[in-house]
Amino acid sequence: MELYESEHTKFMRELFAKNPQLAEQQKEARAIWWDKKLDKDERKRFAEAEIPQKGYVYFGQK
Repeated sequence: MELYESEHTKFMRELFAKNPQLAEQQKEARAIWWDKKLDKDERKRFAEAEIPQKGYVYFGQK
């Protein structure tokens, strides 16, 4: 019995097979943007600095 494989999955499998360096580049890019550790003080400062957004900001107040 053959399992279903989407076109996207096939494309990604072929892409990584043809370009094995992509996996390492993907890890490096993820580390730049997502794999960060914030300490508690820094997270607290971020939360305190946040300004609440008013409802429906796309039209100005008259």
